Amino acid sequence: MTTKIHPAVNDLKSDMEKGKLSRREFLRLSTLLGVSAFTATQMAGLSWVKSAAAGSVKRGGTLKIATALQKISHPSAYSWLGGANVTRQVAEYLTLTDNKNITHPYLLKNWLASDDLKTWTLNLRKGIKFNNGDIFNADDVIFTFNQWLDEKVGSSLKGLIGSYLDPTGLERINDFQVKLHLKRPEIGIPEHLFQFTAQVLNHRTFEGDFLKAPHGTGPYTLERYSEGEIAVIKARKDYWQKGVDGKPLPYLDEMQFIDMGTESAPMIAALSSGDVDFIDMADRGGNDIFQALKNHPEIQIKSAPTASARVLRMRVDMKPWDSEKVRLALKKCHNHEKLLALCYMGEGLEGQDFHVYPLHPEYCKMPVPAYDPQGAKKLLAEAGYPDGLTVNLAVGSGWPDVVKYAEVLKQDAIPGGFKINIQTMPTSQYWEKWTEVDLGITPWTHRPLGTIVLNLAYKGDDTGKPVSWNESRWVDKEFSEILEQANGTLDVEKRRKLFCKLQKIQYDRGSIAIGYWLAVWMIARKNVKGIQGHPNAHMLFNEVSLA
Repeated sequence: MTTKIHPAVNDLKSDMEKGKLSRREFLRLSTLLGVSAFTATQMAGLSWVKSAAAGSVKRGGTLKIATALQKISHPSAYSWLGGANVTRQVAEYLTLTDNKNITHPYLLKNWLASDDLKTWTLNLRKGIKFNNGDIFNADDVIFTFNQWLDEKVGSSLKGLIGSYLDPTGLERINDFQVKLHLKRPEIGIPEHLFQFTAQVLNHRTFEGDFLKAPHGTGPYTLERYSEGEIAVIKARKDYWQKGVDGKPLPYLDEMQFIDMGTESAPMIAALSSGDVDFIDMADRGGNDIFQALKNHPEIQIKSAPTASARVLRMRVDMKPWDSEKVRLALKKCHNHEKLLALCYMGEGLEGQDFHVYPLHPEYCKMPVPAYDPQGAKKLLAEAGYPDGLTVNLAVGSGWPDVVKYAEVLKQDAIPGGFKINIQTMPTSQYWEKWTEVDLGITPWTHRPLGTIVLNLAYKGDDTGKPVSWNESRWVDKEFSEILEQANGTLDVEKRRKLFCKLQKIQYDRGSIAIGYWLAVWMIARKNVKGIQGHPNAHMLFNEVSLA
């Protein structure tokens, strides 16, 4: 049967041929519209290259991972990546966005978008079982969507997808087909389904705590999860994907996630000595680890371009951050070039105080704001603080570059009229209150589209209440209206014009500053085979093996 190709794909191909769209962007957008990666590659005039098969992959062994194990319960409500890296080996996603930002079907066989991008048909793979023997079907998909949309769960996905979908828009066609009827057009559906909180749950057994019923479709079973100690997962014998030898994946027998706290030194020592094979970098910057191990003869380092950032955020519902002038004054105290050099050894890009990455397809080119302490002092005086301001800045100690960010900003803000008291706390404690502190620096991971992160963090829900990950509580009517237009705009040039407005609004009256964008690495010993760098540091380890 021939799969219908969305009519917009031909327009994208024409834009590519006219030089308005890069081949990479054509591949990314056409696959979002349901074209297979193979077909999209052919349309782009590129040869199809599959991953080289490892003819003699060794099976067996235990992969040991240095990490920090925090409390987990509901995967849809995760606030951080570390827990997801454990459970993603057990529970899977409907789609998968690879290290090149191309999104593929995963638990889905394929999808089809209507011409107006308001109806999406999700076709599920057949023959997949949860690790307790239950058959994966449409009921699991609808149940999982409803978890995301449930206000009581508190999922960040409520803020992301709730603006265009509610439970009445979920239609079960049959056991292996679901239709989404959206309230407005949306191009990013497949990418939204690979957010780290989007793990698919078993509707028969899940009751709010994954540790009590860890039933997923992934290649491993969860045998133990002890917060602050160790997590152990073991290979299934009946997983649905096959390896290069024709037998079910995974290649490993077992993976052990060993809690080593949040300090880098023990992890560096353990990897160097061979006590562990891999460092989970998902919730840490990693520049200190990269610098320490980049020349080690037994260590491999995989990198990926990424929109991961350290976001200085101000609670606009709390004084003095309710004043646009005060917020802009603190932004003017940022010396972006200095921050990148001192905090991250220049391994990244300078920030611009709006949450859109220079390599996002819709990014509107703008200059890096200048360091302007005199301008900051003038704004403070206009806001009613002629003698300056004393503020508290919360940071997690497990991110060395974040602590350095706070220290550099503290010094550079003095001429601007700010006295900053740095409140350092354990990283786990910061995550417990990250949405509650009035001023803090929060790590945000990569998202492939600017629209995704803006929907997650800088808007309100249908009632105007800030969405769950809107940690600064900033809701701007004009910004939200333009963002909604951008969500349904497929044409990249038109979307970029909208982003010029969005970026300027967020800089002028928004609630954040971004000192710098991070480079991200995956660091392992050379005996670990099959690892690829990923912009989110997601551990996609189905085909990882030990030599």
